[in-house]
Amino acid sequence: MNRAPSLAFRVAVATIFLFSGMSRMKAQEPAPTPPKQEAPKQEPGKQEPPKKDAAEEPEEEQNPFAPEPAPALPPGMKGSDTTDPRAKLTPGLYDAGETSMGMKHVLLLKKPDAFQLGATDPDDPKVQKTILQLGIGNIAKLPKAVQLPIAQLAFANSDFAFQGNHLFLGNFYGVNIYDISNPANTTLLTSMVCPGGQGDVSVYKNLLFMSVEMPNGRLDCGAQGFPPEPPPPADEDKDKQKEKKRRIPAAQKDRFRGVRIFDISDIRNPKQVAAVQTCRGSHTHTLVTDPNDKENVYIYVSGTSFVRQPEELAGCSGEKPDKDPNTALFRIDVIKVPVAAPQDAKIVSTPRLFIDARTGALNGLTSGGSHGKNGKEEKPADTDQCHDITVYTAIGLAAGACSGNGILLDIKDPVHPKRLDAVNDPNYSYWHSASFSNDGTKVIFTDEWGGGLGARCRPNDPNKWGADAIFRLKDDKLAFANYYKLPAAQGDSENCVAHNGSLLPVPGRDIEVQAWYQGGISIVDFTDPAQPFEIAYFDRGPIDPKMLVLGGDWSAYWYNGNIYASEIARGLDVFELTPSKFLTQNEIDAAKSVHVPDLNVQNQQKIEWPANLVVAKAYLDQLARSQSLPAKQIASLQKAIQSAESSHMNKNKVAKLQNMAPSLEQNAATAKTPADVSRIHALAEILKHPSA
Repeated sequence: MNRAPSLAFRVAVATIFLFSGMSRMKAQEPAPTPPKQEAPKQEPGKQEPPKKDAAEEPEEEQNPFAPEPAPALPPGMKGSDTTDPRAKLTPGLYDAGETSMGMKHVLLLKKPDAFQLGATDPDDPKVQKTILQLGIGNIAKLPKAVQLPIAQLAFANSDFAFQGNHLFLGNFYGVNIYDISNPANTTLLTSMVCPGGQGDVSVYKNLLFMSVEMPNGRLDCGAQGFPPEPPPPADEDKDKQKEKKRRIPAAQKDRFRGVRIFDISDIRNPKQVAAVQTCRGSHTHTLVTDPNDKENVYIYVSGTSFVRQPEELAGCSGEKPDKDPNTALFRIDVIKVPVAAPQDAKIVSTPRLFIDARTGALNGLTSGGSHGKNGKEEKPADTDQCHDITVYTAIGLAAGACSGNGILLDIKDPVHPKRLDAVNDPNYSYWHSASFSNDGTKVIFTDEWGGGLGARCRPNDPNKWGADAIFRLKDDKLAFANYYKLPAAQGDSENCVAHNGSLLPVPGRDIEVQAWYQGGISIVDFTDPAQPFEIAYFDRGPIDPKMLVLGGDWSAYWYNGNIYASEIARGLDVFELTPSKFLTQNEIDAAKSVHVPDLNVQNQQKIEWPANLVVAKAYLDQLARSQSLPAKQIASLQKAIQSAESSHMNKNKVAKLQNMAPSLEQNAATAKTPADVSRIHALAEILKHPSA
């Protein structure tokens, strides 16, 4: 059902989503080399017609959060599996039905009281107060059915980071810091109220960085926001141009939109030491380290929201490039942070990542055209923003998910990143985030079709829309391999689309754990990028079967032996992996052997496995699964490893293992796949120098 929201609702949603970047501008910008697989063009006659014209529906009755089924599948497309056990789970907030495979749910720690609305009735004064604090005036024009969900969004959990035994969970209302020294007994250490959304965080030594994009953010972290914008005069309601201008808030000297920096030396009492203002705010940011510069860290700022007025921040311009070559569009901001003096942090460059090298035009990339909410074709649009950038310093590259394009960057000089390649895809609506494989030969991009507040995993939603796109990476060029989408159908009231994930450190395989909002968590093996497949999952039923409420897992990351998920509406989830036909206990134990001091997922670190026999057993299980070694040889190796372990690495037993390495390496020549060749060589190296 296509419904055109009222002016009042558009203002409200613009404040929450456009200002926070949740409902982005449409996919923007083409690139030189689109993937080889393209979706068939829509046939206009195939789309489900609107059941009621918006003009016929009273403003008070419009409810964009009401569930609506997907239109008919486009010709040649496949939808989601309705027979999957995840498809029919019972609804509820804390009592929803749950199902899993290859994962064990260890803990749900509810959000602290200060980070919950504390109301279930739209007439509750807390709802009205929260909406006013967001800067939304004229509440009476907002349909009752949308007031409660809008207020709840002000307390949504977002992205998170790790350091030592601490987890830093961002929220539109601030940040919560947890002690995860015992994951099964995770406890809250401290909460810091500091609204402004999204609240994405990263951490480096004693510094915590937080993204702020919404117009209710204040320099002093106050929760009061600013006075709501007055409604336009009645004679301006029909003036589209004036209406558009009214949506940019009036200048406020105390408004903050950018990146906050906190000193967390006292983990229970973070102190703001700097606040770097940017023209578009910071929807997300990426922590960047330079191996040649130990005194500074850098922050890549991705702003997806409106450009503020120059009266509020000098030099800001939201004009198109042909009108103002200094526009704040079509760029990212790079902040330099002196580690010993973070108060001196400042913007040091504004790279034009989308420039046409031949003509010098700033708007050099476009989306190439995509599909809209109900599958209707949309024209190509300029890419003027990045949503997320993942840097991989070890290989000197970054992958940018930039609204209409996926781009590859050279970041050897972190202050001046340079675009190496760009791709687009007619199946992609909004390029959202990216991950590299550990060896740097593959990149996964995600498509946040619907902006995170759409049900996009319904039975008739195409499995190439709102999915992952996996690319091979060679010689600084991206080549499309295949798509992967959560296979289980979700309900009409469950926001579901590809979102944030991280690598799972199983040696010998490329595996990612990924959040899908109310689609839960899906773990995918993309070792063969042309044939990705699911190996584990967790899911809950819808929060509300009658209304689409923003909920589910925003991010799902592996950290030192466990999977943690930021549940938008409920709190913090903790999981363990369990063995299955897709993943052995040896592989899980090998993943747990990797420990890192911290984790900021968008600052991807190279995974290194210890040369111990736990890892060797994982490789053996994989070679047995693929049948790349004779069963007799595998049994002999397993017996020799077990004998060495039980003898506490007796010298003679270790020598036997070492003697088996040369013949093992000879088998690499007859291995079935390149992955098995690598596994055999890695196994042989461990046998040459084994440790317990």
